[in-house]
Amino acid sequence: MVASGQTLACVDEVGRGALAGPVSVGMVIIDPWAPGVPGGVRDSKLLSLAARERLEPQVRAWVLAGAVGHAAPGEIDEHGIVGALRLAGRRAWDACLRALADSRAARPRVALLDGNLDWLSAPPLDLFAAAQPGDDEGLAEVDVPVRTQVKGDRDCLGVGAASILAKVERDHLMEALAQEHPAYGWEQNKGYGSASHRAAIAQQGPSPAHRLSWKLI
Repeated sequence: MVASGQTLACVDEVGRGALAGPVSVGMVIIDPWAPGVPGGVRDSKLLSLAARERLEPQVRAWVLAGAVGHAAPGEIDEHGIVGALRLAGRRAWDACLRALADSRAARPRVALLDGNLDWLSAPPLDLFAAAQPGDDEGLAEVDVPVRTQVKGDRDCLGVGAASILAKVERDHLMEALAQEHPAYGWEQNKGYGSASHRAAIAQQGPSPAHRLSWKLI
């Protein structure tokens, strides 16, 4: 996919199917030919909590740049999940480009995205369309070809690394939110629709951290 001396962006998301909390996009910029890949990197869903926490700093030390972008529940309600994914992805991309500029590493030539839907690329130009989410932040557009790969988080070390960054950071955010809203058990379910989480919504009503446009009960 990339030649020696070129770099690759690898991307994965977490939190797409949750009822509460952000959707989060992890991105890493790697030199696929560089040594020093941390042992045990794979899809974060296949790793224990302890393994993810152990690997996260190793991943950050290995990659040329790494970032996690988030889209808040209100942004998911406003833009839909695909628009929110793209917004979170642009935030991660913009942060990675700034880190690359500081280190003077090469920009990636292509982005590898887990799954079969390219939600990361800029939509076709439409002069009559409204501004894209994130334009008011001055975020860089993802201006490289995006390649999708089903099970990329399982089969590609870079995508697995991105998933670890996203999972660890989002889990920490949900644990902090659980302190503010203890009724929903987010320290355990991380905002996903477990039976106890849905029962708490039925009893307590939704919180400001819930995705109100979703079927919560």
